[in-house]
Amino acid sequence: MPLEIELQAGMSELTHLTATAAADAIRRGDTTSEALVSACLNRIAARDGEIGAFAHLDPGQALADARRADNDRRSGRGTGPLNGVPIALKDIIDTAGRPTENGSAIFHGRRPMHDAAVVTTLKNAGAVILGKTVSTELALLTPARTRNPLNTDHTPGGSSAGSAAAVADHMVPVAIGTQTAGSVLRPASYCGIYGFKPTLGLIPRSGILMQSHTLDTVGVLARSVEDLALLADVMAAQDPFDAVSYARSQPNLLSIARSASPIPPIFAVVRTTAWDTDATAVMKAAFDELIDALGDHCEVIDLVSSGDAIEAQRIVQLAENAAYYGPLIKRAPELFSDGLKARLAAGLAVPAHEYVDAVRVRDDLYGVIDEITTNYSAILTLAAPGPAPKLSDGITGSPIFNGLWTYYGCPCVSIPLLEADGLPMGAQLVGARGDDGRLLRTAKWLAGHVASLA
Repeated sequence: MPLEIELQAGMSELTHLTATAAADAIRRGDTTSEALVSACLNRIAARDGEIGAFAHLDPGQALADARRADNDRRSGRGTGPLNGVPIALKDIIDTAGRPTENGSAIFHGRRPMHDAAVVTTLKNAGAVILGKTVSTELALLTPARTRNPLNTDHTPGGSSAGSAAAVADHMVPVAIGTQTAGSVLRPASYCGIYGFKPTLGLIPRSGILMQSHTLDTVGVLARSVEDLALLADVMAAQDPFDAVSYARSQPNLLSIARSASPIPPIFAVVRTTAWDTDATAVMKAAFDELIDALGDHCEVIDLVSSGDAIEAQRIVQLAENAAYYGPLIKRAPELFSDGLKARLAAGLAVPAHEYVDAVRVRDDLYGVIDEITTNYSAILTLAAPGPAPKLSDGITGSPIFNGLWTYYGCPCVSIPLLEADGLPMGAQLVGARGDDGRLLRTAKWLAGHVASLA
């Protein structure tokens, strides 16, 4: 059934609101959730035929939830920090009674009975679940149908393709994705938005498709650092059903992100062993220009262990992919792409001792990162090898500049600071495990400082 909502004056401006700005506007009564959700739905109706960001959409339910949020505010009942703000979810995150098909034909028509843990917390905070965004096949590397809204001849990246494209095209203020290697940071870089992969275990994964229990991390795609912090604040919780979840006091990441840095940040510039082999010439030039502009705020260091960590991440992901997805392939091999079947075959071929070693040495290798982030405000590196590849290349891009940080469990932010050939490219900041607030504060400082230099 086609979506038909009357476009009212000011609706196009509403779709440009960030999540924090939208929450404030709804709270003050400057706009309503119904008006904002209607504006987003109109934007989707106008654009998603070309972009293909959404896998599932229920306009009627979204509008009903928006009206409920407005009634809660008008009645004086207590409302949450996201009351009335529309959110999109990657289609590997369970939503009770709504489709969650994991980007795979084998899950066609699947409607879970329960919400994922993060969906529960988002709803409790008052968010309106607008729809489910396209994921690549089982959140791996097979390209999805989604196009990059900045140039539709190019990929938005993977596997959180739809989440990044929807935010970049102003279909929704903020969206939730996941990362096992680079599936939040890389799409953010390609689509010119902010991406945040928090410390492993900060946000629970119960009710989300698992492909790697030692790597999978829930992340946020947004148009401001404040939005990254707000959403992470809402979703952060200890989960007894998630083995990597850990006890901690509830963070106030938004407050920290908005605070002033006590001293000017100093960045440890790390190019990693992939710089020479994988970074494109235009990315190298843009990144070096950024380093020059930052001047005394940067110190270039060598990370000798980066090659070991990159290889360890590859081994862990391959082996755990095979463990989780192998039974699905055996059940109905005809429903999976040749690329996915080849990847799982490679995972099954990983020797057990190599997998065990790759998991075991992680904390030893992380000791080097811990020392760097003790001596510097953050690590500054690339978020992707270059601009988004063309769709005709048949790839979603390489996670080579993200995978090692995911392996370490570090928090990472992609910041849209660079550009080449008319396409955006991200700079990536990496922090110490558990120091998500300081990383976000440093990211906000960096974005503001670079803007002041323009």
